[in-house]
Amino acid sequence: MRRIGRYEVCGLLGKGGMSTVYKVRIPVIGKIAALKLLAPHPHLVALVGMDGIRRRFESEALALGRLRHANIVGIWDYGEAGGQPFFIMEYYCNNLGLVIGETYRLEHPSRILSLDKTLHYGRQILAALSCLHQAGIVHRDLKPANVLLTDDDRVKLCDFGLSRLRGEPFPRPPNLMVGSPYYAAPEQEVDPDSVDARADLYAMGVLLRRLVTGRLGMGGEDRASGHNSNLDSRWDSFLGRAAAPDRRDRFGSARGMAAALEQISRDWEARKAETCRLPPARQPLGQERPAEVPSLRNRAIKAGSRQGPEVFGLDELWRPRRYFAGDFRENEDGTVTDRATGLTWERDGSDFPMTWDQAHDYVAHLNAARFAGRTTWRLPTVAELLSLLSEAPYEDDLCIPPVFAQDRRWLWSCDRRSFVAAWYVSIDLGFVSWQDFSCPYFVRAVCSA
Repeated sequence: MRRIGRYEVCGLLGKGGMSTVYKVRIPVIGKIAALKLLAPHPHLVALVGMDGIRRRFESEALALGRLRHANIVGIWDYGEAGGQPFFIMEYYCNNLGLVIGETYRLEHPSRILSLDKTLHYGRQILAALSCLHQAGIVHRDLKPANVLLTDDDRVKLCDFGLSRLRGEPFPRPPNLMVGSPYYAAPEQEVDPDSVDARADLYAMGVLLRRLVTGRLGMGGEDRASGHNSNLDSRWDSFLGRAAAPDRRDRFGSARGMAAALEQISRDWEARKAETCRLPPARQPLGQERPAEVPSLRNRAIKAGSRQGPEVFGLDELWRPRRYFAGDFRENEDGTVTDRATGLTWERDGSDFPMTWDQAHDYVAHLNAARFAGRTTWRLPTVAELLSLLSEAPYEDDLCIPPVFAQDRRWLWSCDRRSFVAAWYVSIDLGFVSWQDFSCPYFVRAVCSA
């Protein structure tokens, strides 16, 4: 097994022009972390020089080490291996880009988040940006992939390799792109070294629009409210100002943008409250006549990532091509029975996220304890987990009390993707994906009638 310094390399997380990021295991305690190793591309070395690149890498580590904020990734260690410097950071399995399904084809639609979830993440990202900007740092590469998601659904802003640090000049060739297409502000594309905090606020506006519409803004006439019926003119005005082409027309600070977002949040809460005072426009979910549900696979399988969409019946964004109306009945013993499928589920599930191996131990404990008087609990298949999903809710569905615990948003399945990875289902966003066994997700055990 390869090591970098004393750290055991578990896999490659990403590679850029200046560095490579690995997933590593800390010796003895076995904790997983991210290791960023200085490994610049030869062309960058020829253009800038190794001494300048190394100073820049050290400055990034120093800036991160001085920051203390709940929504900024923490740095734990710094060292060298074979003459190459590296630093150790917090590691989390998911990021916002993975969650919404954004790929390198940025023009393609991505999954849409609920307004509540968008507001939840938006507040935290703006708080992180406020901390950065007060420290004299402009991130210059804010995008969904650089927003990590913790096990308890908090955000951690990461990847400061392109940041502009106050007092730290970094010579660069004039044709070197700084930032990511669509997310980089217009002035950043022209002169990256002259940008201020408003460049990050532009990227934040593009990011928020992506979350609530699944699309990037493609011009002033493309209103966000035209892509999401829950949005109104206040959202159009807010997003338009955030991503204004002229930085003088944008919000002046992350704090000011956060205040405007809070006003939108208050308006949304008032709108939900008013909706819930009215008679429902449609029957609550779970009370419709169940559609015919085929027999669901209950045995574990191994399916590769290329096979996944076909095997599990998924669309291009890895969501079910067909939904089934469940007929859920809550029982007094902490379980929920779906009369449409004949399955009985834990209502809550595990109290904490756990690795895939721990998930099997959890199910074994349920059986040993005869939870709800049963000894046939098991990890569900992807097919069974998909029976819990429904299409994007109508606005009045927000008033219906949920049957299952809502904070268990990522659930392990028993289906494997490989010898080191398994499939899981995102309950809140309604998609299927995979992660390696070490990632911590929740468990909701199931048993057949």
